[in-house]
Amino acid sequence: MVQPVRIAMWSGPRNISTAMMRAWGNRADTFVIDEPFYAYYLSATGKKHLAADEVIASGETDWRKIVAQLTGPIPNGKRIFFQKQMAHHLLLDVGREWLSAVTNCFLIRDPREVIASYVKKRDDPALQDLGFRQQLEIFDFVRTRVKATPPVLDAKDVLENPGRMLRLLCEAVGVDFNESMLSWPPGLRQTDGSWAEHWYGEVAKTTSFQPYRPSQAKVPAHLEEIYGHCCKLYERLYEYRLH
Repeated sequence: MVQPVRIAMWSGPRNISTAMMRAWGNRADTFVIDEPFYAYYLSATGKKHLAADEVIASGETDWRKIVAQLTGPIPNGKRIFFQKQMAHHLLLDVGREWLSAVTNCFLIRDPREVIASYVKKRDDPALQDLGFRQQLEIFDFVRTRVKATPPVLDAKDVLENPGRMLRLLCEAVGVDFNESMLSWPPGLRQTDGSWAEHWYGEVAKTTSFQPYRPSQAKVPAHLEEIYGHCCKLYERLYEYRLH
């Protein structure tokens, strides 16, 4: 009997997390779930995100029920359960013990590129909106709990060499790499969150990871202090990245 694998990939906003979900979702042995704590996060914080009411209405707002789903039977008889997670959605009220029941990994991105992309949608993010602090908190909790360093992927490394980085990730989480992860059909998916039509327009056009293109955008002056904090947090995780 082959043991099931539950992979929780903790990212922040404006990363390549949806493309990563596409890669895993294209495997025949994998079921994916899209930001399962999002409805809970919006309900608990009152954040006025785009289509927030729709997200709350279509999602689960009881974090205990979400955890039960993430650690329970894998849907559709699949062996691998890939969970696309936003680190900032895991509010402090959510228990952390369940993290021991999943294989945690982390997807990071240069803070300058994150902020430059984020401000196109919301122009005044707070530090907690960007996920870096929460990623490090989850990373430290998991590393202490399992007494091992969870795998970290940097978005730039993935885009520059998707095949190599996905092979390293698969090895780190204990599954065989599959070539199907490197390309996928265009369009939206039934497993996409209800917010997909608002946020996934560009990803829906893709059929693979897009080549890395350095951003020339500058951090807005009013976000320089937040940017500095993000850089320190990012660098703490970057030193552990797979390469």
